[in-house]
Amino acid sequence: MLNQIITLAKEVGQFIRTEAQNFDRNAIEMKEFNNLVSYVDRGAEERLVAGLRETLPEAGFIAEEGTASASNEEYRWVVDPLDGTTNFSHAIPAFAISIALAKGEELLLGVVYEVNRDECFYAEKGKGAFLNGKAISVTKSTALKDTLVATGFPYYMFDKVDDYLAILKEFMQNTRGVRRIGSAAVDLCYTACGRFDSYYEFNLNPYDVCGGAIIVQEAGGMVTDFSGGNNFFSGAEIVASAPGVHEQVLEKIQAHWK
Repeated sequence: MLNQIITLAKEVGQFIRTEAQNFDRNAIEMKEFNNLVSYVDRGAEERLVAGLRETLPEAGFIAEEGTASASNEEYRWVVDPLDGTTNFSHAIPAFAISIALAKGEELLLGVVYEVNRDECFYAEKGKGAFLNGKAISVTKSTALKDTLVATGFPYYMFDKVDDYLAILKEFMQNTRGVRRIGSAAVDLCYTACGRFDSYYEFNLNPYDVCGGAIIVQEAGGMVTDFSGGNNFFSGAEIVASAPGVHEQVLEKIQAHWK
């Protein structure tokens, strides 16, 4: 099944790559404030849903563009056809396809295909994490001062901005730097393979985080909510880190998050 999903993600990635070459920003629609969508997102999702239905017909879907949905199915595909739509629409080469399979809120497998770099990250529960066929792992960092941290900025819910900026200030002053790529799926996978030591964000959705979350876990990392609990499936709060710094990252976040 995992190999089928990897093949599907790469096929749909080729569709996205082709469309990116001549994409007209006027084709972008606004679902709501700062929430963008285009025919590319919808076309990619339709292709993914069709392929995933063939792979596991009994599963429901949590899919960003609503091509398919879940009701009471035991298994659910969690799909973001184009994580980083704003990047895509501005020709910034950082966006990905994210797919996860969940049983309830238990993540069973994840595939994230970063289209521009042709990097396919994937993991199956209990079997490790991989990038283009090679095993990956999180860093062995133990000191916050030696870390590179990733985050994302909220597009709405701006009542939390002051708290979030206070957290950002902490990491700016106590790490090697903070990066904001604009794709949660990419941030998580970069944490899984050791490019980042930690990643945190809030106000996301399951389809933003589930594919990357299991890849981090299978790469030896920790994934929690801001309180250190396991309530990250919704994407409302997520922190993913190397084990040696996870508690230090949580401490900085919790000092300012109310």
